[in-house]
Amino acid sequence: METKTFADLGLSPKVQAAIAAVGYTTPTPIQAAAIPVAVTGRDVLGIAQTGTGKTASFVLPMITRLESGRARARMPRSLILAPTRELAAQVAQSFEKYGVNHKLTLALLIGGVSMDDQIRKLDRGVDVLIATPGRLLDHFGRGKLMLMGVEILVIDEADRMLDMGFIPDIEKICKLLPARRQTLFFSATMPPEITRLVNQFLKDPVRIEVAKPATTAKTITQRFVFCRNGEDWAKREVLRDLIRTGNVKNAIIFCNRKRDVAVLYKSLTKHGFNAGALHGDMDQASRTETLDKFRNGEIMLLAASDVAARGLDIPDVSHVFNFDLPWAAEDYVHRIGRTGRAGREGYAASLVTADDLKLLTEIEKLTGEKAIWLGEPPTEEDLASAGKRRRGRGGRGPSEKSSQPVVRTSGGERREAPRAGERQGQRHRAQKPPRSEVRTSEFTAESRREGLKDRTRKRDNEQRGARQKSTQAPHAADAWTDMPASPAGRPEEARDTAKEARRRAQPPHKGDDRLGFAENVPAFMRRPSRPLKVPGRG
Repeated sequence: METKTFADLGLSPKVQAAIAAVGYTTPTPIQAAAIPVAVTGRDVLGIAQTGTGKTASFVLPMITRLESGRARARMPRSLILAPTRELAAQVAQSFEKYGVNHKLTLALLIGGVSMDDQIRKLDRGVDVLIATPGRLLDHFGRGKLMLMGVEILVIDEADRMLDMGFIPDIEKICKLLPARRQTLFFSATMPPEITRLVNQFLKDPVRIEVAKPATTAKTITQRFVFCRNGEDWAKREVLRDLIRTGNVKNAIIFCNRKRDVAVLYKSLTKHGFNAGALHGDMDQASRTETLDKFRNGEIMLLAASDVAARGLDIPDVSHVFNFDLPWAAEDYVHRIGRTGRAGREGYAASLVTADDLKLLTEIEKLTGEKAIWLGEPPTEEDLASAGKRRRGRGGRGPSEKSSQPVVRTSGGERREAPRAGERQGQRHRAQKPPRSEVRTSEFTAESRREGLKDRTRKRDNEQRGARQKSTQAPHAADAWTDMPASPAGRPEEARDTAKEARRRAQPPHKGDDRLGFAENVPAFMRRPSRPLKVPGRG
Protein backbone atom coordinates (compact mmCIF):
# COMPACT_ATOMS: atom_id res chain seq x y z
CA MET A 1 0.00 0.00 0.00
CA GLU A 2 1.33 3.41 -0.99
CA THR A 3 2.20 5.73 1.89
CA LYS A 4 0.15 8.93 1.82
CA THR A 5 1.17 12.41 2.90
CA PHE A 6 -1.07 15.17 4.26
CA ALA A 7 -0.89 16.82 0.83
CA ASP A 8 -2.76 13.83 -0.60
CA LEU A 9 -5.75 14.08 1.76
CA GLY A 10 -7.58 17.07 0.22
CA LEU A 11 -6.81 19.54 3.02
CA SER A 12 -6.58 23.28 2.34
CA PRO A 13 -3.16 24.94 1.94
CA LYS A 14 -3.56 26.84 5.23
CA VAL A 15 -4.20 23.59 7.13
CA GLN A 16 -1.25 21.89 5.44
CA ALA A 17 0.98 24.81 6.43
CA ALA A 18 -0.13 24.47 10.07
CA ILE A 19 0.60 20.72 10.00
CA ALA A 20 4.07 21.35 8.58
CA ALA A 21 4.74 23.96 11.28
CA VAL A 22 3.93 21.40 13.96
CA GLY A 23 6.36 18.94 12.35
CA TYR A 24 4.04 16.15 11.19
CA THR A 25 4.69 14.68 7.74
CA THR A 26 2.96 11.30 7.57
CA PRO A 27 -0.66 10.72 8.64
CA THR A 28 -1.63 7.78 10.84
CA PRO A 29 -3.83 5.03 9.33
CA ILE A 30 -7.06 6.45 10.79
CA GLN A 31 -6.14 9.94 9.52
CA ALA A 32 -5.23 8.69 6.05
CA ALA A 33 -8.56 6.84 5.76
CA ALA A 34 -10.96 9.28 7.47
CA ILE A 35 -9.78 12.74 6.35
CA PRO A 36 -10.43 12.34 2.56
CA VAL A 37 -13.99 11.15 3.29
CA ALA A 38 -14.72 13.82 5.90
CA VAL A 39 -13.56 16.62 3.60
CA THR A 40 -16.27 15.64 1.08
CA GLY A 41 -19.04 16.04 3.69
CA ARG A 42 -20.04 12.37 4.10
CA ASP A 43 -20.78 10.77 7.47
CA VAL A 44 -17.92 8.79 8.99
CA LEU A 45 -17.93 5.94 11.51
CA GLY A 46 -14.36 5.63 12.79
CA ILE A 47 -13.31 2.65 14.91
CA ALA A 48 -9.74 2.71 16.16
CA GLN A 49 -7.86 1.98 19.36
CA THR A 50 -6.77 4.82 21.58
CA GLY A 51 -3.62 6.72 20.70
CA THR A 52 -3.98 6.44 16.93
CA GLY A 53 -4.61 10.12 16.13
CA LYS A 54 -8.41 10.18 16.04
CA THR A 55 -8.59 13.82 17.14
CA ALA A 56 -6.69 15.14 14.12
CA SER A 57 -8.78 12.96 11.82
CA PHE A 58 -11.82 15.16 12.50
CA VAL A 59 -10.19 18.46 13.50
CA LEU A 60 -8.28 18.90 10.21
CA PRO A 61 -11.22 18.35 7.81
CA MET A 62 -13.48 20.52 10.03
CA ILE A 63 -11.09 23.46 9.78
CA THR A 64 -10.92 23.03 6.01
CA ARG A 65 -14.73 23.00 5.65
CA LEU A 66 -15.24 25.97 8.01
CA GLU A 67 -12.88 28.28 6.10
CA SER A 68 -15.84 29.74 4.22
CA GLY A 69 -18.81 31.13 6.07
CA ARG A 70 -19.44 33.20 9.17
CA ALA A 71 -20.84 32.40 12.61
CA ARG A 72 -23.94 34.10 14.01
CA ALA A 73 -24.74 34.93 17.63
CA ARG A 74 -25.68 31.90 19.76
CA MET A 75 -25.69 29.69 16.64
CA PRO A 76 -22.47 27.63 16.40
CA ARG A 77 -21.54 26.22 13.00
CA SER A 78 -20.04 22.98 14.31
CA LEU A 79 -20.38 20.96 17.50
CA ILE A 80 -17.99 18.48 19.13
CA LEU A 81 -19.21 16.39 22.07
CA ALA A 82 -16.67 14.87 24.45
CA PRO A 83 -17.30 12.74 27.56
CA THR A 84 -14.94 14.51 29.99
CA ARG A 85 -13.69 18.01 30.64
CA GLU A 86 -10.09 17.01 30.05
CA LEU A 87 -10.82 15.51 26.65
CA ALA A 88 -12.88 18.55 25.61
CA ALA A 89 -10.04 20.88 26.64
CA GLN A 90 -7.58 18.71 24.71
CA VAL A 91 -9.69 18.98 21.53
CA ALA A 92 -9.75 22.76 21.98
CA GLN A 93 -5.96 22.78 22.14
CA SER A 94 -5.83 20.81 18.87
CA PHE A 95 -8.02 23.43 17.17
CA GLU A 96 -5.78 26.22 18.39
CA LYS A 97 -2.70 24.35 17.11
CA TYR A 98 -4.00 23.42 13.64
CA GLY A 99 -6.14 26.55 13.16
CA VAL A 100 -3.29 29.00 13.72
CA ASN A 101 -3.67 30.35 10.16
CA HIS A 102 -7.42 30.83 10.47
CA LYS A 103 -9.66 33.28 12.29
CA LEU A 104 -12.13 30.68 13.53
CA THR A 105 -13.79 31.45 16.85
CA LEU A 106 -14.11 28.73 19.48
CA ALA A 107 -16.04 28.20 22.71
CA LEU A 108 -15.47 25.50 25.31
CA LEU A 109 -18.53 24.54 27.39
CA ILE A 110 -17.46 22.39 30.34
CA GLY A 111 -18.40 22.23 33.99
CA GLY A 112 -16.37 23.67 36.83
CA VAL A 113 -15.81 27.08 35.18
CA SER A 114 -17.82 30.30 34.98
CA MET A 115 -20.95 30.18 32.82
CA ASP A 116 -20.87 33.96 32.30
CA ASP A 117 -17.65 33.81 30.27
CA GLN A 118 -19.11 31.00 28.17
CA ILE A 119 -22.32 32.97 27.56
CA ARG A 120 -20.35 36.04 26.40
CA LYS A 121 -18.51 33.92 23.81
CA LEU A 122 -21.78 32.39 22.58
CA ASP A 123 -23.34 35.84 22.24
CA ARG A 124 -20.51 36.94 19.92
CA GLY A 125 -20.95 33.81 17.78
CA VAL A 126 -18.60 30.83 17.46
CA ASP A 127 -17.52 28.65 14.56
CA VAL A 128 -16.56 25.67 16.72
CA LEU A 129 -18.38 24.66 19.90
CA ILE A 130 -16.71 21.98 22.05
CA ALA A 131 -18.78 20.76 24.97
CA THR A 132 -19.63 18.03 27.42
CA PRO A 133 -23.29 16.91 27.11
CA GLY A 134 -24.44 18.11 30.52
CA ARG A 135 -23.16 21.68 30.23
CA LEU A 136 -24.43 21.97 26.64
CA LEU A 137 -27.98 21.04 27.66
CA ASP A 138 -27.73 23.43 30.60
CA HIS A 139 -27.01 26.37 28.28
CA PHE A 140 -29.70 25.25 25.86
CA GLY A 141 -32.27 25.03 28.66
CA ARG A 142 -31.45 28.60 29.71
CA GLY A 143 -32.08 29.86 26.17
CA LYS A 144 -28.45 30.90 25.65
CA LEU A 145 -27.81 28.54 22.75
CA MET A 146 -29.51 27.62 19.47
CA LEU A 147 -28.48 24.51 17.55
CA MET A 148 -30.32 24.89 14.24
CA GLY A 149 -27.19 26.25 12.53
CA VAL A 150 -24.89 23.27 13.22
CA GLU A 151 -23.39 21.96 9.99
CA ILE A 152 -20.95 19.37 11.41
CA LEU A 153 -21.43 17.16 14.48
CA VAL A 154 -18.59 15.14 16.03
CA ILE A 155 -19.16 12.56 18.77
CA ASP A 156 -15.81 11.53 20.23
CA GLU A 157 -15.17 8.52 22.50
CA ALA A 158 -18.74 7.26 22.04
CA ASP A 159 -18.17 4.09 24.07
CA ARG A 160 -16.97 6.23 26.97
CA MET A 161 -20.20 8.23 26.65
CA LEU A 162 -22.05 4.94 27.07
CA ASP A 163 -20.06 4.02 30.18
CA MET A 164 -20.76 7.41 31.77
CA GLY A 165 -24.51 7.28 31.06
CA PHE A 166 -24.57 10.08 28.45
CA ILE A 167 -26.44 8.19 25.72
CA PRO A 168 -29.87 9.72 26.59
CA ASP A 169 -28.28 13.19 26.49
CA ILE A 170 -26.66 12.40 23.13
CA GLU A 171 -30.01 11.32 21.71
CA LYS A 172 -31.67 14.50 22.98
CA ILE A 173 -28.95 16.70 21.46
CA CYS A 174 -29.05 14.92 18.10
CA LYS A 175 -32.80 15.51 17.87
CA LEU A 176 -32.23 19.26 18.39
CA LEU A 177 -29.82 19.48 15.45
CA PRO A 178 -30.84 20.01 11.81
CA ALA A 179 -31.38 16.84 9.82
CA ARG A 180 -29.10 18.02 6.99
CA ARG A 181 -25.72 17.86 8.70
CA GLN A 182 -22.51 15.87 8.59
CA THR A 183 -21.85 13.49 11.50
CA LEU A 184 -18.42 12.13 12.42
CA PHE A 185 -18.68 9.33 14.97
CA PHE A 186 -15.60 7.87 16.68
CA SER A 187 -15.36 4.99 19.15
CA ALA A 188 -12.81 2.42 20.26
CA THR A 189 -15.42 -0.35 20.65
CA MET A 190 -18.87 -1.00 19.19
CA PRO A 191 -21.24 -2.41 21.83
CA PRO A 192 -24.90 -2.93 20.82
CA GLU A 193 -26.07 0.40 22.28
CA ILE A 194 -23.50 2.31 20.22
CA THR A 195 -24.51 0.38 17.09
CA ARG A 196 -28.15 1.39 17.68
CA LEU A 197 -27.09 5.04 18.01
CA VAL A 198 -25.13 4.87 14.75
CA ASN A 199 -28.07 3.35 12.88
CA GLN A 200 -30.38 6.04 14.23
CA PHE A 201 -28.41 9.23 13.59
CA LEU A 202 -25.86 8.53 10.80
CA LYS A 203 -26.85 8.50 7.14
CA ASP A 204 -25.01 6.00 4.96
CA PRO A 205 -21.72 6.38 6.89
CA VAL A 206 -18.35 5.25 5.62
CA ARG A 207 -17.07 2.71 8.14
CA ILE A 208 -13.34 3.05 8.78
CA GLU A 209 -11.76 0.46 11.05
CA VAL A 210 -7.99 0.49 11.22
CA ALA A 211 -7.54 -1.90 14.17
CA LYS A 212 -9.48 -4.66 15.81
CA PRO A 213 -11.69 -3.19 18.54
CA ALA A 214 -10.32 -3.41 22.09
CA THR A 215 -6.84 -4.51 21.12
CA THR A 216 -3.69 -3.15 22.69
CA ALA A 217 -0.87 -1.47 20.80
CA LYS A 218 1.98 -3.80 19.87
CA THR A 219 4.50 -1.22 21.09
CA ILE A 220 3.37 -1.69 24.73
CA THR A 221 5.15 -4.26 26.89
CA GLN A 222 2.61 -5.74 29.30
CA ARG A 223 3.54 -7.44 32.57
CA PHE A 224 1.60 -8.62 35.63
CA VAL A 225 2.70 -8.98 39.26
CA PHE A 226 0.89 -11.41 41.56
CA CYS A 227 0.43 -9.98 45.07
CA ARG A 228 -0.29 -12.92 47.31
CA ASN A 229 -0.95 -10.55 50.19
CA GLY A 230 -3.91 -8.52 49.01
CA GLU A 231 -3.58 -5.81 51.66
CA ASP A 232 -3.19 -2.29 50.25
CA TRP A 233 -0.01 -1.56 52.18
CA ALA A 234 1.59 -4.67 50.65
CA LYS A 235 0.55 -3.59 47.15
CA ARG A 236 2.02 -0.13 47.74
CA GLU A 237 5.35 -1.73 48.69
CA VAL A 238 5.35 -3.75 45.45
CA LEU A 239 4.49 -0.62 43.46
CA ARG A 240 7.36 1.36 44.99
CA ASP A 241 9.79 -1.44 44.13
CA LEU A 242 8.57 -1.46 40.52
CA ILE A 243 9.03 2.31 40.24
CA ARG A 244 12.52 2.24 41.75
CA THR A 245 13.76 -0.60 39.55
CA GLY A 246 11.87 0.08 36.33
CA ASN A 247 13.76 3.06 34.83
CA VAL A 248 10.58 5.13 35.01
CA LYS A 249 10.68 8.53 33.34
CA ASN A 250 7.07 9.32 34.19
CA ALA A 251 4.03 7.18 34.90
CA ILE A 252 0.27 7.20 35.40
CA ILE A 253 -0.94 4.95 38.24
CA PHE A 254 -4.60 3.94 38.04
CA CYS A 255 -6.89 3.12 40.98
CA ASN A 256 -10.54 2.06 40.84
CA ARG A 257 -11.74 4.38 43.61
CA LYS A 258 -11.26 8.09 44.12
CA ARG A 259 -10.47 7.66 47.81
CA ASP A 260 -7.73 5.16 46.94
CA VAL A 261 -6.19 7.74 44.61
CA ALA A 262 -5.89 10.15 47.54
CA VAL A 263 -4.38 7.49 49.82
CA LEU A 264 -1.87 6.39 47.18
CA TYR A 265 -0.87 9.99 46.47
CA LYS A 266 -0.15 10.63 50.16
CA SER A 267 1.83 7.39 50.41
CA LEU A 268 3.98 8.24 47.38
CA THR A 269 4.79 11.73 48.60
CA LYS A 270 5.55 10.39 52.07
CA HIS A 271 8.17 8.05 50.57
CA GLY A 272 9.83 10.85 48.65
CA PHE A 273 8.30 10.47 45.18
CA ASN A 274 7.34 13.48 43.06
CA ALA A 275 3.64 12.73 42.62
CA GLY A 276 0.29 14.32 41.86
CA ALA A 277 -3.35 13.21 41.99
CA LEU A 278 -6.20 13.40 39.48
CA HIS A 279 -9.80 12.31 40.14
CA GLY A 280 -13.36 13.46 39.59
CA ASP A 281 -13.87 15.16 42.97
CA MET A 282 -11.20 17.77 42.25
CA ASP A 283 -12.29 21.18 40.97
CA GLN A 284 -11.55 22.00 37.34
CA ALA A 285 -8.74 24.45 38.10
CA SER A 286 -6.86 21.86 40.17
CA ARG A 287 -7.35 19.15 37.54
CA THR A 288 -6.05 21.40 34.76
CA GLU A 289 -3.07 22.54 36.84
CA THR A 290 -2.12 18.94 37.72
CA LEU A 291 -2.34 17.81 34.09
CA ASP A 292 -0.23 20.74 32.90
CA LYS A 293 2.44 19.97 35.50
CA PHE A 294 2.51 16.32 34.45
CA ARG A 295 2.79 17.23 30.76
CA ASN A 296 5.59 19.69 31.50
CA GLY A 297 7.55 17.20 33.59
CA GLU A 298 7.09 18.99 36.93
CA ILE A 299 5.30 15.87 38.25
CA MET A 300 6.80 12.42 37.69
CA LEU A 301 3.99 10.17 38.95
CA LEU A 302 0.26 10.80 38.48
CA ALA A 303 -2.12 8.79 40.66
CA ALA A 304 -5.44 8.85 38.83
CA SER A 305 -8.90 7.36 38.59
CA ASP A 306 -10.45 6.40 35.24
CA VAL A 307 -11.06 10.09 34.52
CA ALA A 308 -7.57 9.98 32.93
CA ALA A 309 -8.05 6.60 31.24
CA ARG A 310 -9.50 7.71 27.92
CA GLY A 311 -8.65 10.30 25.34
CA LEU A 312 -6.00 12.25 27.21
CA ASP A 313 -3.09 12.89 24.87
CA ILE A 314 0.08 13.05 26.93
CA PRO A 315 2.56 12.07 24.22
CA ASP A 316 5.54 10.74 26.14
CA VAL A 317 4.35 8.60 29.07
CA SER A 318 6.92 5.89 29.68
CA HIS A 319 4.96 3.69 32.12
CA VAL A 320 1.41 2.87 33.19
CA PHE A 321 0.76 1.01 36.44
CA ASN A 322 -2.57 -0.54 37.40
CA PHE A 323 -2.63 -0.43 41.18
CA ASP A 324 -6.10 -1.99 40.85
CA LEU A 325 -7.17 -4.11 37.91
CA PRO A 326 -10.15 -2.35 36.31
CA TRP A 327 -13.60 -3.84 36.83
CA ALA A 328 -14.29 -3.75 33.06
CA ALA A 329 -11.82 -5.40 30.70
CA GLU A 330 -12.28 -2.62 28.11
CA ASP A 331 -10.96 -0.08 30.62
CA TYR A 332 -7.70 -2.02 30.78
CA VAL A 333 -7.13 -1.34 27.08
CA HIS A 334 -7.81 2.37 27.52
CA ARG A 335 -5.65 2.66 30.63
CA ILE A 336 -2.51 1.16 29.15
CA GLY A 337 -3.16 3.14 25.96
CA ARG A 338 -1.84 6.21 27.78
CA THR A 339 1.66 4.86 27.02
CA GLY A 340 3.14 3.68 23.73
CA ARG A 341 1.35 6.41 21.77
CA ALA A 342 2.14 7.37 18.17
CA GLY A 343 4.49 4.44 17.68
CA ARG A 344 6.57 5.01 20.81
CA GLU A 345 7.64 2.22 23.14
CA GLY A 346 5.59 1.84 26.31
CA TYR A 347 5.47 -0.31 29.43
CA ALA A 348 2.44 -1.36 31.47
CA ALA A 349 2.54 -3.31 34.75
CA SER A 350 -0.54 -4.43 36.69
CA LEU A 351 -0.81 -5.62 40.30
CA VAL A 352 -3.04 -8.68 40.63
CA THR A 353 -4.40 -10.08 43.89
CA ALA A 354 -6.10 -13.42 44.40
CA ASP A 355 -9.47 -11.69 44.13
CA ASP A 356 -8.48 -10.18 40.74
CA LEU A 357 -7.74 -13.43 38.90
CA LYS A 358 -11.25 -13.62 37.45
CA LEU A 359 -10.89 -10.07 36.11
CA LEU A 360 -7.54 -11.03 34.62
CA THR A 361 -9.17 -13.92 32.75
CA GLU A 362 -11.62 -11.48 31.14
CA ILE A 363 -8.76 -9.19 30.11
CA GLU A 364 -6.93 -12.12 28.51
CA LYS A 365 -10.06 -13.08 26.55
CA LEU A 366 -10.55 -9.51 25.32
CA THR A 367 -6.95 -8.85 24.27
CA GLY A 368 -6.22 -12.39 23.07
CA GLU A 369 -2.92 -12.41 24.96
CA LYS A 370 -1.83 -14.54 27.92
CA ALA A 371 -0.51 -12.76 31.00
CA ILE A 372 3.27 -12.63 31.42
CA TRP A 373 4.23 -12.60 35.10
CA LEU A 374 7.00 -10.78 36.88
CA GLY A 375 8.14 -12.92 39.80
CA GLU A 376 6.16 -15.86 41.16
CA PRO A 377 2.91 -16.52 39.23
CA PRO A 378 -0.33 -17.68 40.90
CA THR A 379 -0.60 -21.38 41.64
CA GLU A 380 -3.14 -23.78 40.17
CA GLU A 381 -5.04 -23.60 43.45
CA ASP A 382 -5.20 -19.80 43.14
CA LEU A 383 -6.54 -20.03 39.61
CA ALA A 384 -9.08 -22.74 40.50
CA SER A 385 -10.55 -20.71 43.38
CA ALA A 386 -10.58 -17.39 41.52
CA GLY A 387 -13.78 -15.46 42.08
CA LYS A 388 -14.87 -17.54 45.10
CA ARG A 389 -13.39 -15.26 47.74
CA ARG A 390 -15.12 -12.37 49.40
CA ARG A 391 -14.93 -9.11 47.51
CA GLY A 392 -13.67 -5.88 48.98
CA ARG A 393 -10.49 -4.23 50.05
CA GLY A 394 -7.86 -6.20 51.93
CA GLY A 395 -8.95 -9.68 50.76
CA ARG A 396 -6.39 -12.41 51.51
CA GLY A 397 -5.00 -15.08 49.28
CA PRO A 398 -5.57 -18.79 49.83
CA SER A 399 -2.27 -19.28 51.63
CA GLU A 400 -3.11 -16.70 54.29
CA LYS A 401 -5.30 -18.61 56.70
CA SER A 402 -5.47 -16.05 59.44
CA SER A 403 -7.82 -13.10 59.25
CA GLN A 404 -6.26 -11.15 62.10
CA PRO A 405 -5.10 -7.54 61.60
CA VAL A 406 -1.44 -6.80 61.01
CA VAL A 407 0.64 -4.63 63.38
CA ARG A 408 4.19 -3.34 63.22
CA THR A 409 6.62 -4.35 65.95
CA SER A 410 9.21 -2.05 67.50
CA GLY A 411 11.81 -3.42 65.09
CA GLY A 412 9.73 -2.50 62.03
CA GLU A 413 8.65 -6.08 61.31
CA ARG A 414 4.99 -6.72 60.46
CA ARG A 415 3.21 -9.53 62.25
CA GLU A 416 -0.37 -10.53 62.91
CA ALA A 417 -2.02 -9.03 65.95
CA PRO A 418 -3.06 -11.54 68.64
CA ARG A 419 -6.71 -12.21 69.23
CA ALA A 420 -8.49 -10.30 71.94
CA GLY A 421 -8.45 -13.25 74.37
CA GLU A 422 -4.78 -13.99 73.70
CA ARG A 423 -3.67 -10.42 74.40
CA GLN A 424 -4.66 -10.61 78.05
CA GLY A 425 -3.48 -14.18 78.68
CA GLN A 426 -4.58 -15.74 81.95
CA ARG A 427 -5.65 -12.44 83.48
CA HIS A 428 -9.08 -12.50 81.79
CA ARG A 429 -9.67 -16.10 82.80
CA ALA A 430 -8.66 -15.40 86.40
CA GLN A 431 -11.23 -12.63 86.63
CA LYS A 432 -14.12 -14.87 85.58
CA PRO A 433 -16.29 -15.81 88.62
CA PRO A 434 -16.66 -19.48 89.59
CA ARG A 435 -19.69 -21.34 88.26
CA SER A 436 -21.19 -21.60 91.75
CA GLU A 437 -21.14 -17.82 92.13
CA VAL A 438 -22.81 -17.40 88.78
CA ARG A 439 -25.58 -19.79 89.73
CA THR A 440 -26.07 -18.03 93.09
CA SER A 441 -26.32 -14.62 91.47
CA GLU A 442 -28.78 -15.94 88.89
CA PHE A 443 -30.90 -17.54 91.66
CA THR A 444 -30.91 -14.30 93.67
CA ALA A 445 -32.08 -12.28 90.68
CA GLU A 446 -34.79 -14.80 89.92
CA SER A 447 -35.98 -14.67 93.53
CA ARG A 448 -36.26 -10.90 93.40
CA ARG A 449 -38.35 -11.06 90.25
CA GLU A 450 -40.72 -13.66 91.77
CA GLY A 451 -41.12 -11.58 94.93
CA LEU A 452 -42.01 -8.52 92.90
CA LYS A 453 -44.65 -10.51 91.01
CA ASP A 454 -46.18 -11.75 94.30
CA ARG A 455 -46.44 -8.24 95.76
CA THR A 456 -48.02 -6.92 92.58
CA ARG A 457 -50.55 -9.76 92.51
CA LYS A 458 -51.50 -9.16 96.19
CA ARG A 459 -52.05 -5.42 95.62
CA ASP A 460 -54.27 -6.07 92.57
CA ASN A 461 -56.42 -8.51 94.58
CA GLU A 462 -56.92 -5.95 97.39
CA GLN A 463 -58.01 -3.24 94.91
CA ARG A 464 -60.40 -5.67 93.17
CA GLY A 465 -62.03 -6.57 96.54
CA ALA A 466 -62.49 -2.90 97.43
CA ARG A 467 -64.28 -2.23 94.12
CA GLN A 468 -66.59 -5.22 94.62
CA LYS A 469 -67.64 -3.96 98.12
CA SER A 470 -68.37 -0.46 96.80
CA THR A 471 -70.77 -1.76 94.13
CA GLN A 472 -72.83 -4.19 96.27
CA ALA A 473 -75.89 -1.86 96.47
CA PRO A 474 -77.44 -0.60 93.18
CA HIS A 475 -77.35 3.16 92.71
CA ALA A 476 -78.51 5.52 89.99
CA ALA A 477 -76.00 5.97 87.23
CA ASP A 478 -74.55 9.36 86.37
CA ALA A 479 -75.79 10.39 82.94
CA TRP A 480 -72.46 11.89 81.85
CA THR A 481 -69.92 9.40 83.12
CA ASP A 482 -72.03 6.22 83.11
CA MET A 483 -70.47 5.58 86.54
CA PRO A 484 -72.40 4.75 89.75
CA ALA A 485 -73.43 7.80 91.75
CA SER A 486 -71.53 8.50 94.98
CA PRO A 487 -73.88 7.75 97.92
CA ALA A 488 -73.23 8.82 101.46
CA GLY A 489 -71.29 6.29 103.39
CA ARG A 490 -69.28 5.07 100.35
CA PRO A 491 -65.65 4.57 101.19
CA GLU A 492 -63.47 7.62 100.60
CA GLU A 493 -61.40 5.81 97.95
CA ALA A 494 -64.47 5.00 95.84
CA ARG A 495 -65.73 8.64 96.00
CA ASP A 496 -62.32 9.92 94.82
CA THR A 497 -62.31 7.45 91.95
CA ALA A 498 -65.73 8.61 90.71
CA LYS A 499 -64.76 12.28 90.95
CA GLU A 500 -61.59 11.65 88.98
CA ALA A 501 -63.50 9.85 86.24
CA ARG A 502 -66.03 12.70 85.92
CA ARG A 503 -63.23 15.27 85.88
CA ARG A 504 -61.41 13.47 83.03
CA ALA A 505 -64.62 13.10 81.02
CA GLN A 506 -65.54 16.82 81.19
CA PRO A 507 -64.16 19.19 78.49
CA PRO A 508 -61.50 21.62 79.71
CA HIS A 509 -62.65 25.07 80.84
CA LYS A 510 -61.28 28.28 79.43
CA GLY A 511 -58.03 29.10 81.11
CA ASP A 512 -57.62 25.53 82.36
CA ASP A 513 -54.07 24.22 81.89
CA ARG A 514 -55.34 20.73 81.04
CA LEU A 515 -55.27 19.75 77.34
CA GLY A 516 -58.28 17.38 77.38
CA PHE A 517 -58.88 15.81 73.96
CA ALA A 518 -55.83 17.58 72.51
CA GLU A 519 -53.34 15.73 74.67
CA ASN A 520 -51.80 14.09 71.59
CA VAL A 521 -51.47 17.28 69.52
CA PRO A 522 -47.78 18.00 68.72
CA ALA A 523 -46.26 20.86 70.64
CA PHE A 524 -45.63 23.01 67.55
CA MET A 525 -49.39 22.93 66.68
CA ARG A 526 -50.70 23.94 70.09
CA ARG A 527 -51.98 27.45 70.75
CA PRO A 528 -49.92 29.04 73.52
CA SER A 529 -51.92 29.54 76.70
CA ARG A 530 -52.51 33.15 77.77
CA PRO A 531 -52.06 34.21 81.41
CA LEU A 532 -55.25 35.17 83.25
CA LYS A 533 -55.81 38.88 83.86
CA VAL A 534 -56.07 39.63 87.57
CA PRO A 535 -58.07 42.76 88.46
CA GLY A 536 -55.88 45.54 89.73
CA ARG A 537 -52.79 44.34 87.88
CA GLY A 538 -51.50 45.69 84.61
